[in-house]
Amino acid sequence: MSYPYQITSLKHYQEEYKRSVDTPEEFWADIANHFTWHRKWDQVLDWNFYEPRIEWFKGGKLNITENCLDRWVETQPNATAIIWEPNDPSEPHRTFTYKELHHKVCQFANVLKSNGATRGDRICIYMPMVPELTIAILACARIGAIHSVVFGGFSAQSIADRIQDAQCNIVLTADGGFRGNKSIPLKAVIDEALTTCPSVEKVIVLTRTSVPVSMIKGRDVWWEDEINKVEAQGNPICKAEIMDAEDLLFILYTSGSTGKPKGVVHTCGGYMVWTNYTFVNVFQYQPGQVHFCTADIGWVTGHSYIIYGPLSAGATSLMFEGIPTWPDAGRFWEIVDKHAVDILYTAPTAIRSLMSFGTDPIKGKKLHSLKVLGTVGEPINEEAWHWYDEHIGKRNCPIVDTWWQTETGGVLISNLAGITKAKPSFATLPLPGIQPVLVDENGKKIEGNGVSGNLCIQFPWPGMLRTTFGDHERCRTTYFSTYENLYFTGDGCLRDNEGDYRITGRVDDVLNVSGHRIGTAEVENAINMHTGVVESAVVGYPHDIKGQGIYAYVIFNGIHIDENQTRLDISQTVSKIIGAIAKPDKIQFVSGLPKTRSGKIMRRILRKIAEGELANLGDTSTLLDPLVVEEIKSNKL
Repeated sequence: MSYPYQITSLKHYQEEYKRSVDTPEEFWADIANHFTWHRKWDQVLDWNFYEPRIEWFKGGKLNITENCLDRWVETQPNATAIIWEPNDPSEPHRTFTYKELHHKVCQFANVLKSNGATRGDRICIYMPMVPELTIAILACARIGAIHSVVFGGFSAQSIADRIQDAQCNIVLTADGGFRGNKSIPLKAVIDEALTTCPSVEKVIVLTRTSVPVSMIKGRDVWWEDEINKVEAQGNPICKAEIMDAEDLLFILYTSGSTGKPKGVVHTCGGYMVWTNYTFVNVFQYQPGQVHFCTADIGWVTGHSYIIYGPLSAGATSLMFEGIPTWPDAGRFWEIVDKHAVDILYTAPTAIRSLMSFGTDPIKGKKLHSLKVLGTVGEPINEEAWHWYDEHIGKRNCPIVDTWWQTETGGVLISNLAGITKAKPSFATLPLPGIQPVLVDENGKKIEGNGVSGNLCIQFPWPGMLRTTFGDHERCRTTYFSTYENLYFTGDGCLRDNEGDYRITGRVDDVLNVSGHRIGTAEVENAINMHTGVVESAVVGYPHDIKGQGIYAYVIFNGIHIDENQTRLDISQTVSKIIGAIAKPDKIQFVSGLPKTRSGKIMRRILRKIAEGELANLGDTSTLLDPLVVEEIKSNKL
């Protein structure tokens, strides 16, 4: 097996990139022809960025799971599809061949159907990182149901918001999950969420931690019991539902600059082609290699580079239930040696965290199997890049620094492993099909090299979002209205003298904490729910491990017991409403916030104070109360 569309040299990249810009429809039709379709498309691309309307492979009919499973069952049934490494190293790992995974997916697809799931239903998945999570996702896609995976660290309120927005009728969960030395009570959180979700008719519960859970008659059923029922009927095959290329595949909720998360929508055909193409080319994947993406499937990285990208390429994908530092900081390296991992794809946050333990956890680990390293989620700083290169790659593995977003479906800007050159802290060059432009605040294109501006994309690519679920206007205003006829990424960017791109961070009110986007408005809304909080303002500040930390300025009406206790109470409130991931790192109590006379909070000033740039705050004379800035400065944490 080989990939006819795999780029093999710098010259080849340049030729393919030029072809993708000059004749995009012909270029993507050539690539899409390598997949299994029930009916070929009538039109490769129909688009405008005004409405916006983006349609790829229009009229094409397919099922993504036939491309991830059935075609490999025919050609390599005994090849390993999934290796699962559990949280506890003393528990046995599990592997699934393509034939076995196909059987499990068909089996669970029949469970879904017997519990009333039909094409077009939205199914919420709130599960630990176990193989059944991958099986559940593919089973949804098999029957044409739309999956909405919610990260296992989100609170009941966050889950309820997402279920209500998508009007899910089925929830897939587990009694609990393991993460490091913690057990997470997933079913109990779902029960709390469902008190405000009348659309949910069925909850299917997997046994993982064997903790006692509440099971409601008529609503809740055990995963294992449902599998046994289907098996007793003796019909393991589930025919794949034939979908249109532009039918919804999944919704994934992401934070924005307003308090309400938005459901990013990806569709079947274009997303499949894009995740496969980027997987094969960025990592230079070779058949038989083991690809270890350390992300949680609750985030888009897991969707695209644990499940759909690798499996549609017939690859071996390793999924890990635990965390990099438990039971000790050598866990990743043990997994690499144990499973002879070829490609390791992780987050700069994880690398910085492991750096802090020094090199002792690496001693005795061979890491000989590694051929490619990758980073995702945020720009990697030079120090972490060099540590990764020297201690993990032994200066022998190309590092791909991938830039992309939930909305883009897959990697947009990255070097290709060993093919195009790497440059520490630079994402470097766009993939074929991606046409980046830098613009100034007025939307004027900034030409040439050695420049910086706001990063936009001027032409569609197959994996891009199509809408935000149930609210197309929000999609238009968030991504397509800032600059005319451009997709605005929300990121600032530098293009250096050699034409390489370096992402410089968010330019809107969105934080990037440990590679996860969190809207400042969302955190402020949660803080303001705490009794006693009058008002709050949240900004990001540099954090050694997370990249960005959350700094909250809070006006509080009467401290309860003492300041530290009140800080803990506020953090607990945020954790309850959003999840622990959004807890502020620092909470400074203030008597007022710097506001313009029209009442707008000047977050620019608060950001500079949080960053420690106290001498460079700019003009504060136009503020309603300039003295409040001096008070905030003098009490900075």
